[in-house]
Amino acid sequence: MEHVVGMTAIAVAILIGFSALGTAIGFALLGGRFLEGAARQPEMVPMLQTKMFIVAGLLDAVPMIGVGIALFLMFANPFLGQVAG
Repeated sequence: MEHVVGMTAIAVAILIGFSALGTAIGFALLGGRFLEGAARQPEMVPMLQTKMFIVAGLLDAVPMIGVGIALFLMFANPFLGQVAG
């Protein structure tokens, strides 16, 4: 039982950590490309900014889904039922 709980805690830490790392890299690439596009064509900044915010919102959804799955695994662990039975 303790082994399953320990492995679940490690899986949750990896899930949240990698999703945060991936989102940080995604935001860095998104911001860099936005600045490149704004520097090349300043007249397109409003359109690019709108698209950047839409993509940033979608990019932010990924770690939120990961946190939801992690909370499910921590507080309603489906693997504990398999061990107890």
